[in-house]
Amino acid sequence: MDIHYLPYICQKNYRMQFLVFILSFPLLWLISILPFRLFYFLSDILYFFVYYIVGYRKKVVRGNIALALPHLSEKERKNIEKKSYQHLCDMFLEMVKTLTISSKEINKRFVITNIELIKEYEAKEKSIMLLMSHYASWEWIITLNQKISYQGIGVYKQVANKYFDKLVKDIRSKYNTKLVTTKDTIPLISQNQKEKKLCVYGLVSDQSPKSDRIFHWDSFMGVEVPVHTGPEMLSKKYDLNVIFAKVKKVKRGYYEATLIPITEDAKSIPNFEITHRYVQEVEKQIHEAPEYYFWTHKRWKHRKKG
Repeated sequence: MDIHYLPYICQKNYRMQFLVFILSFPLLWLISILPFRLFYFLSDILYFFVYYIVGYRKKVVRGNIALALPHLSEKERKNIEKKSYQHLCDMFLEMVKTLTISSKEINKRFVITNIELIKEYEAKEKSIMLLMSHYASWEWIITLNQKISYQGIGVYKQVANKYFDKLVKDIRSKYNTKLVTTKDTIPLISQNQKEKKLCVYGLVSDQSPKSDRIFHWDSFMGVEVPVHTGPEMLSKKYDLNVIFAKVKKVKRGYYEATLIPITEDAKSIPNFEITHRYVQEVEKQIHEAPEYYFWTHKRWKHRKKG
């Protein structure tokens, strides 16, 4: 391809991205202002379309549930499968709802049961690594920033469409949460440490690492898989307190997060122990109510055979 055509191709691509965004945004905004009864009725329609018509990643979901929960009957696994798709649709629309939801409403629907733990850690003047998994709701953890004095920083994966990327950042940046891409995380933490800025760094870290970034294997849901060690590495390097946020879906549209301490002295913990404790907490969460885990991720694609 002639390099002289690149500016034209890029410009055309940006125009297409803008067109897709400008056509989609009004619909997303209208969805976000729907009363909750209509809002979840729409989610039910979306579920029927995604599960029965499109069958989005159904083979992946079915394989993951069978692999992780082999002790269950086929009927039980099918029930979890359907409920997980219902929750997937709820979760997607709840992210859209964040566009216009009031502070009062979101705090009523996402409750942090023991916020005093972070208050205790703040008094010790050490930054915090807050770990979560793709379970129940991680989007509404942004309400945490209203309740703490530290700067809340969320690590996220950049969206290819730059207009939707900005929208995602705007949604997740409500309540003064700052977003940073995965590639910019280390430089930001390093700079904050030099300037003595105290922060809570939120990471969702239960996906499978890329094959060229595999440093450690652990048992997850009874299967040997590679696990992300980045949060542990950062916690050790910068001496961060580590907390796991366990989220429970109380009922449709309502969640409770309980903060579980993993360590207050990351540097003294043996290598990979922090990661192992995190994986164990995620496992416990899934076993309690597996229908609220995001089974659509190819979490076990690099597993050890046999």
